[in-house]
Amino acid sequence: MPGWGYQLPPRRVLAEMRELGLAATEAGPDGFLPAAGPALREALEAESLTLVGGFTPLVLHDASRDWRTPLAECIERFKSAGGDSVVLAAATGLDGYDVRPELTTAEWDQLLATADAAVAVCAEAGLAAVLHPHVGTVVEQPAEIQRVLDGCGIPLCLDTGHVACGGGDPVALATRHPERVGHVHMKDVDEEKAALVAGGKLAFSDAVTDGVFRPLGAGDIDIAAVVRALSGAGYQGWYVLEQDIKLAGAPTGDGPKADVAASAAYLRSLL
Repeated sequence: MPGWGYQLPPRRVLAEMRELGLAATEAGPDGFLPAAGPALREALEAESLTLVGGFTPLVLHDASRDWRTPLAECIERFKSAGGDSVVLAAATGLDGYDVRPELTTAEWDQLLATADAAVAVCAEAGLAAVLHPHVGTVVEQPAEIQRVLDGCGIPLCLDTGHVACGGGDPVALATRHPERVGHVHMKDVDEEKAALVAGGKLAFSDAVTDGVFRPLGAGDIDIAAVVRALSGAGYQGWYVLEQDIKLAGAPTGDGPKADVAASAAYLRSLL
């Protein structure tokens, strides 16, 4: 992420994905991979990868903000690059993920209506849209996730790590609402650090530095139970591995690749 320390070169990241046998990738943060869809497709095909889609934060609760133009640009990029998913997040409109506003009832109504409208826009273009509960956005905590489930029809991106850091239970969410899960981001966490984030005692960016996210199977989330719940309900979507870390400088040895290899092996053992 921009401003989060040392950035691995994109070519290295994509080559290591291929070496680990991964099939596809999300597009990552703006500016990391090519902005033009055809160039993005070409960069991925050079490493035998395809595009899933990508993370797309939009301000959904403010009627004065234009969400349609950036969404249309995102759809054009992902579709021309071969992607099939748009992972929306309900952005605060503020910089970073450490501060967020409390919405009024009217703003919540706007968010829910806009989320459904965004689903329709994406569907018309042949892409699936999901909403990603994410730390530092306006949909983070269990009550906010429930408000989305009750108030609109947009499917969720179940991000196991962000649900935990928001004070929720990813296993319970997968078990109780598998029919609403349209996409999955897989992370494991250190539950003590995640609880500090949820309780407002540790900033999210600092928690990432401190290693709140762990390779799958090396943390405190019952990842196997999440997979069982979704598989049992017939889930056929993507499982996206995300290994969020901050690097102070160029890594020695394999760097993050070793953790991603461990996560991939663990997930394959469950599937």
